[in-house]
Amino acid sequence: MGPVLVLIDIQRDYFPGGRFPLVEPDAAAERAAELLAAFRTAGLPVVHVRHESSGSGSFLEAGTPGAEIDPRVSPGADETVVVKHHPNAFHGGVLGEALAAHAGAPLVVAGMMTSMCVDASVRAASDLGWKVTVAADACAAPDLAFGGVAVGGADVHAAFLAALASAYARVEPVAEVVAALRARA
Repeated sequence: MGPVLVLIDIQRDYFPGGRFPLVEPDAAAERAAELLAAFRTAGLPVVHVRHESSGSGSFLEAGTPGAEIDPRVSPGADETVVVKHHPNAFHGGVLGEALAAHAGAPLVVAGMMTSMCVDASVRAASDLGWKVTVAADACAAPDLAFGGVAVGGADVHAAFLAALASAYARVEPVAEVVAALRARA
């Protein structure tokens, strides 16, 4: 059984001009598009996850252009799209139901934000018994601050990927994931 690609929240509000732009989101979206193309070429399943907020004026607000999936990774007609309202895509069974037909398949995850929805969903997937690979360069994170300390988005991204790699997932660049897909063909 081949892997399933799970693309998390690659939505317009995370890009320049959006309500919550991340650090280097375009580079991450380009890598995610490469990954998506490789899965499509291999005939492997793809699940798109889209976050919708209900708060007035918040980012990823339902019905706004910012909540739309970036055109570089637009869902194909035969690809599953799930809508979530919490960082963890497994919360409430949303992603689990979409993956039920692929039980036992490894997951390849990419998306936004590395420090929030990607992290929460990968940890949940691992806790539920899924084998997960995170496509590191197909994810992006924001600049953050805590206790008066500013943390740049690249450092946020690296710290969260390091934590995931320590116990929850394999973390690899898209080139390695795509090479592994080609090798299994």
